[in-house]
Amino acid sequence: MGKGCITATKYFLFLFNLLFFIFGALILGFGLWMLLDNQSFIAVLQEASTSLKVCSYILIGVGSLTMVMGFLGCLGAVYELRCVLGLYFTCLLLILIAQVVAGALIYFQRDVLKTEMSNIMNKVIVDYTGQNRTTDVAWDYIQRTIKCCGWTGPGNWSENTVIRNSSQPLYPCSCRNSSQPGVDVKNGGFCESLSTDLPVYSTGCASSAEKWLVSNGGVILGVCVGVAVIELLGMILSLCLCRSVHQEEYTKVPKY
Repeated sequence: MGKGCITATKYFLFLFNLLFFIFGALILGFGLWMLLDNQSFIAVLQEASTSLKVCSYILIGVGSLTMVMGFLGCLGAVYELRCVLGLYFTCLLLILIAQVVAGALIYFQRDVLKTEMSNIMNKVIVDYTGQNRTTDVAWDYIQRTIKCCGWTGPGNWSENTVIRNSSQPLYPCSCRNSSQPGVDVKNGGFCESLSTDLPVYSTGCASSAEKWLVSNGGVILGVCVGVAVIELLGMILSLCLCRSVHQEEYTKVPKY
């Protein structure tokens, strides 16, 4: 490989790893958001399922590792260190394989995941008390924002402990359809209905979530493919540069 090609490969690999470092920071930030945010759909799932909390820690770890790999890739590209480039290539290959395996597991276990999700959300609805717990606040926020009621529909709320033990016709205030008449306009907790015909949204949050996934499926798939292409490009560039470097020159490493 000519000197000009080596120089171009170095700079392309450096830019790639700079993007990789930023991508790792985004993953790290998303993992921290999952762990710390208490007013979102994630908070509801996390309170009801410890597996999602484990997932947030995994994302934090993956994001941190990606940032370290981006740094190592930049270091290996600029100073032409074969051992660093080889380590970087191996780690990138392992991450790509792990992503493919994870994607395959999610695809083939989608029915199991859907059932588990439904069980989690039904448990959240049954245990809802409207007393400003993390899950209660997050679930109220979801229903108000998406304009839905229950997981599959308003009928899910008939299993709620508070509603079942009440002699009055109650419904969650966050379910209230603003286009229908009613007295209570609270953002959370339970409201008393003036009639047996509850003024709530008729659509469940599951169908709203599925519609969002369908409408944004192309974007999600594009992002996944883009990440895979970027990783393959990084592997190719690091391999080409590693083969072009005949001997490591540790004297080029900056001394602090």
